[in-house]
Amino acid sequence: MADRKAESLHSSIGLLGISAGSLLLAVHFYSSPRAAPLIPSTALGVLLLILSALLAYAGIRRSPRNPSLFLSLCLTISAFWCGYGVVFILGGQGVLKDTGDFRNALVPGLVTFTLALLIIAVVGFLFREVILAMVAAAVSLASAHEVAMYYSTAFGSSAVACNYMIVCLVGGYFALGRILYFLSKEKITLPGAELAKKKTHEQVQSTSGSVNHFAVPGLILNMLSASVFGCRLLGITNKLFVGQVPWLWAAGIYQIGICILSYRALDVLMATFFGFTSLLKFAGGYCLLYPLWQAEEPSFPIPFLVVFSILFAVLALFLTLKSPVDGLYLLFYVAYFIALACRPKGFFEGGPQGVDVAIFVASALMALIHLYNVKASAKIPTGKGAVKALVARSSFLKLREGTDLHAPYLGYSKYADAEVLGYACSILASFAVTVSGDPQAPLATVVIPWVVVAGGILKFLVGSVAFARGKTLESTAFILYAVIWIIWGLTRYGGLYGTNRSFHAAVGIVAFMLFNGFIVFCTLFLNIAWFLYSLTFFLIAVSFLLEAIHALPAGYDIAATLIFGLVSFYCFLSALFNSIFEGSCLPMGRAIVPLSGVGGGMTKCLHLPARKASSVKRIADILKNGGTCGIPTDTVYVLVAACNRPDAVEKAHHSKRQAQDRPMSLWISSLKQLEPAKHLFSPLLWDFMEAAWPSSISLVVPRGEWVDFLGMKDSAKYVGTPQSIAIRIPDCSVTTHLIDLVGPIVVTSANPTGEADTTHHNQVYAKLGDKVDAVLCDGPSPENIASTVVDCTKIDSGNIGFFRVGIIPKSQVLQILEQVQKKQTLGPTRGTHTAKEEEEHLNHSRALHNGVAMAAWEETAPVQAYEENRTRL
Repeated sequence: MADRKAESLHSSIGLLGISAGSLLLAVHFYSSPRAAPLIPSTALGVLLLILSALLAYAGIRRSPRNPSLFLSLCLTISAFWCGYGVVFILGGQGVLKDTGDFRNALVPGLVTFTLALLIIAVVGFLFREVILAMVAAAVSLASAHEVAMYYSTAFGSSAVACNYMIVCLVGGYFALGRILYFLSKEKITLPGAELAKKKTHEQVQSTSGSVNHFAVPGLILNMLSASVFGCRLLGITNKLFVGQVPWLWAAGIYQIGICILSYRALDVLMATFFGFTSLLKFAGGYCLLYPLWQAEEPSFPIPFLVVFSILFAVLALFLTLKSPVDGLYLLFYVAYFIALACRPKGFFEGGPQGVDVAIFVASALMALIHLYNVKASAKIPTGKGAVKALVARSSFLKLREGTDLHAPYLGYSKYADAEVLGYACSILASFAVTVSGDPQAPLATVVIPWVVVAGGILKFLVGSVAFARGKTLESTAFILYAVIWIIWGLTRYGGLYGTNRSFHAAVGIVAFMLFNGFIVFCTLFLNIAWFLYSLTFFLIAVSFLLEAIHALPAGYDIAATLIFGLVSFYCFLSALFNSIFEGSCLPMGRAIVPLSGVGGGMTKCLHLPARKASSVKRIADILKNGGTCGIPTDTVYVLVAACNRPDAVEKAHHSKRQAQDRPMSLWISSLKQLEPAKHLFSPLLWDFMEAAWPSSISLVVPRGEWVDFLGMKDSAKYVGTPQSIAIRIPDCSVTTHLIDLVGPIVVTSANPTGEADTTHHNQVYAKLGDKVDAVLCDGPSPENIASTVVDCTKIDSGNIGFFRVGIIPKSQVLQILEQVQKKQTLGPTRGTHTAKEEEEHLNHSRALHNGVAMAAWEETAPVQAYEENRTRL
C-alpha cells in the first residue's frame, strides 16, 4: 500500500508539473503578440528552471509502473525546460538582441525535443499508455509549431498555445482521476489514471536482470548537442553563439546525472560512455563562450583528441560484446574525434558538423530501439544473443553474469564500479595539460573543459561512487587528484597564474605531493597497479611544481604524461576486462606488502547483502551453529550471538576489550517470546514494554526467573549485571526477522571498547577481524546515535530513570509512561494475572528492590556499562 501511494505521488508530481509548465507557456504564447507579455521573459525562465528540477526529481523517483516511459518523459521535458528557461533569461537580460538571435538560440533545442518527444509518444501509443503519449505528442507538436512560427508568418503563436493547453487538459483529467480515486477509497478510477495492480512485462524484466532505464534520456541529450552544430551546417541557424550555450551545458549537466544513475543501474559501459559525451558538451559550450573574450575562434589540442578517439574505440569494442548495435553507435564518436583532430577550429568546421548530423540521426534511432525494447516482449534485434553465443565457445573468455556481477568484496553496493571512468579521466587530463598555451591568451586553446571536467568533476563522481562501494583508499585518491586537476587547470589555463603567484602555487603543489606520498604508502597494501598509478602521478605533480617555479626542463612534461598515461591506460583496460569477463585477463596485481590480522583478508568473513532473504537465513544458520555476526539495526551495527549458545555468547563477550565492565543486552523480536514468563512482570512494566516497543528504547528490568524461559542457560552470566538486564525489541524488520529465525539474541556493539560506533558494514570486519564470522550488509547506518536506555527497576513506584538519553528523547519516553499509567488507572487491563500471581510478583519485586540490585546499577554507573556496549538498534 505504501509503495502504491509513493507511485501515485511521483506520477502526480511529474504529470502535474508538466501541466503547470505548459500552462505558463500557454499564457506566454497567447500574450506574445502584445507589446508587453503577461509573464516577463526572466520570470518565465526562472519558473521553468524550478519546474525542470521538479520533473527531474519525479523522473528519478520514477513510478514502478512505467519506469522507462515515465522516466524518459519527465527527464526529457526537464532537460528541455532547463535549456529553454535559461534562453528566456538571456533574452530578458538583453543578451539576445532581436528575433533572429531568439530563433538561432531556440531552434536547435526545439528541433531535438520535437523528434525526441515524438518517439516517446509513438512508443506510448503502441503500448497503450495514452496519457503519457498524449502529453509527449502535445509538447512535441507545440515545439514543432514554434519552430515553424520562427520561419513563417503563417504560423501564429496561438497554435503553440493550443498544444500546451492540451497538455493542461490532460493533466487536469489525471488530477481529477487521482482525486476521485482517493475520495472514493479506491472504488472510482478514471481510465488511464489508475495504478497498475499487476506486474507488467517491464517490471518482470527489470527484476530479472539489470536494465538501464536512463539510457534513453542520455541518448536524447546526445541528439541535443549534435543538433546545435548540425543545424548550423544545414543552414537552419545562421551562426553559433552564446545563446546556444544553455542547450549544451544543460545537456552536459544532465548527462553527468545520467552517468551517476547508470552506475546506480549497474551499467558500467553506458555510464562511462555518458561520462565521455558530457565532456563534449562542456567543451562545445566553452568554445561558444570564448568569442566573448576574443574575436577569433579557439583551437584544439590535437594529441588529446587522438587519445580520446582511442578511448572511444576501446569502449566501443567492449560495448560490442554486450550489444553490437551500441558498439557501432559509439564508432560515430570515434569518427567525430578524428574529424575534430583534422580541423584546427574543431566545432566550427564543416567536417565535425557533418558527423554531428550523423550522430543526431543515429542517437534518435538508438533512443527508439532502447525505449521500444524495454517495453516490448518481441524486441528489435541488437545482436546480443549472437555475441553471447560466440563468446561462450571461447575457453579463454567468459562473460560475467548474475545478480552479484557488481558486488564489492565486502558486502554489496547500490552502484557499479566507476574506476573505468576514473582511469580514463586521468589519461584525458594528463594529455590535455601537455599543451603549451600562449601566456598572453591562455584561454585560446581548449584545455579547461578537459582538465576541469574530466580530471576534476568526473573524478569527484568516481571518488564518490568508490566510497559508496567501500573503497576508502581509492575514493580518497580520486578525490585528491580531482582537486589537483581543478586547481591547476584553472590556475594555469584560466589566466589566474602569473609570476607573482608562482611561489604560492609551488607551496600548494608541495602540499598535494605530501598527501599523495601518504596515498603511495597505503597502496603498498592494495595492489601493484594502484601503487604504480599513484607513484607515477608524482611525476605529473613534479611537472606542475617545476612549471610553477619556471624550471621545467624541455620534454619532461611530455615524458611524465606518457608514463602516467600508459599506467592509467593499463588500469583502464584492466578495469574494463574485469567488468566484462570473469577471471583476471589483465590483473591489477597483488599487494606489495601483504597485511595479516585485522583487515588482512577478504574471504575469511562472509559478507552477505541484507536485502536478500536467503542472506538473512544464512546468517541465522551461522548463529544457530555457534557463530557471531555483525548485523544492521535501526541505529548502528552490532555484534550478536544466539542466547542459547553459551560458547558463541562467550566469544562475543571476549571480543571486546574490558568486556567484564561492559554488560551485554538481550533482544527479542516480539513480546510473544516473553509470554510464558508474563506473570513474572508487573502489569505496569508489561504494558510499558508493549507501548514502548518496537523502538530504539532499551529497558533495564530486574533480573529474575523470566530469564530461564528464554533458554539462556550458561549464557546468562554474560548478559547484563547480577541485578538487572537491558532488553529491547529493535525497530528494524531485518533484525526482527533474524530473531524470529534464531530466537532471542545477545547483543554488544560491533567495535572495540572505547572506539567510535560502527556505522557501515565494511567497518565491522575492519574493527573486529576474525572475531566475527559473518556480516549482514546494509550500507550506511540509518542513525549514528545510540538507543535510549531507561531504568525500569522502580517503575512500580511510578518512577523511571535514564542511564542514557539517545535517539529517543526523554520527553517521549515520559509521555509513553504517562499514557500507560492513565490506562492502568482507568481500569484493569490485565485480566490474565490472578491475585496469587500479583502477590508473588510483588514479593519478587521487593526482593529485587531491597537495595542490592539498585546499588549495583547506580554505583557502577550504567552509563559506562551500556554506553560503550551500544545496545542500539
